[in-house]
Amino acid sequence: MRNAQKHHLDLELKAARRQTDELFQIVRPDSLYERPIPERHRIIFYLGHMEAFDWNLMARRALDEASFHPTFDHLFAFGIDPPAGQLPQDAASEWPGVEEIERYNRRTRDAIDESLAKVPEEMVHAAIEHRLMHAETLAYILHQLPYDRKLPRSTADDPPRASIPRTTFLEIPEGMARLGNSPDNGFGWDNEYQPLAENVPAFSIGRHKVTNAEYLEFVRQGGSPPLFWIERAGAWFYRGMFAEMPLPMDCPVYATKCQAEDYARWRGASLPSEAQFHRAADSAVPSRNTDFRYWDPIPVTADDTTEDIPAQMIGNGWEWTSSLFAPFPGFESRAYYPNYSEPFFDGSHYVLKGGSPRTAARLLRPSFRNWFRPSYPYIYATFRLVHS
Repeated sequence: MRNAQKHHLDLELKAARRQTDELFQIVRPDSLYERPIPERHRIIFYLGHMEAFDWNLMARRALDEASFHPTFDHLFAFGIDPPAGQLPQDAASEWPGVEEIERYNRRTRDAIDESLAKVPEEMVHAAIEHRLMHAETLAYILHQLPYDRKLPRSTADDPPRASIPRTTFLEIPEGMARLGNSPDNGFGWDNEYQPLAENVPAFSIGRHKVTNAEYLEFVRQGGSPPLFWIERAGAWFYRGMFAEMPLPMDCPVYATKCQAEDYARWRGASLPSEAQFHRAADSAVPSRNTDFRYWDPIPVTADDTTEDIPAQMIGNGWEWTSSLFAPFPGFESRAYYPNYSEPFFDGSHYVLKGGSPRTAARLLRPSFRNWFRPSYPYIYATFRLVHS
């Protein structure tokens, strides 16, 4: 790596490590072996996973360094995304001790830092973004951990409050949507290539994400309540990261794609396609609620600056699209990470765009694509409506 770029990436990697290290400080020491989400590994897996990923990618694959702990290199190599009915069955006692994992982590970091200048830049970018993605994964996993097993963290300032917006739609004229990334735009994952342009007929789109207040109307008519809601004595509350609170009516609702589609049908609308999202987000400005600013959503109107563009299409909650996660024409997997995207081109995962409160700034580029199963309820996923 060139000296200036080497220094920049070294600083980014260290900053990403601090971000994930701080997340583990939220967990009480006696709760590291908990599994807050049945479909995911126990928390202890993630303590070793990010270092194992970095080691396997940058030391083993890029530099062909000899392994000093092959068992951990394999044990912590891969996350899981099991289909319904195939939940993991491992016991807490099957996992190594915290001290042994932390020794492994220290040794991998020391070895990688010593040799980082020799690692191809693309692999360093991949390691940084992989870690930052897991900073968000860990956040939504820890969100489901009982409050008495967490040590609260605060933000630099209090989240804003606002009035509940009036539902309005903006007209988006027919035009070209530009999807994907160009190789000269810097790092991108394999599913971001090759760039393409798609003509999108005229449509209208909600100026704001659907709010808790709007979705509550649907629940009162028999709709499915989101995982993040809980009812007590006839009143609805939002289960925040560190405390319950009365349902914030002006904030976006976190919902599954299935719930979002049901709501859209109830309103006589639909979810935007990936191309429609790009077309509507052409002039989007990032919300203040990104890059780990807050733990929970802020009002959908908190970033309003103009009435003629959709608000918060970047940040304050990923947005479901109606598009299956599929390769763009010309897709090629990366030799250093062949299974990043391809196993999920299975007809069971859908594209999300935008970003959440816990999405790192470098993942907010327009070409970045997130994906999940339509019934997965744990992520910070919002939605807005379109009329075609």
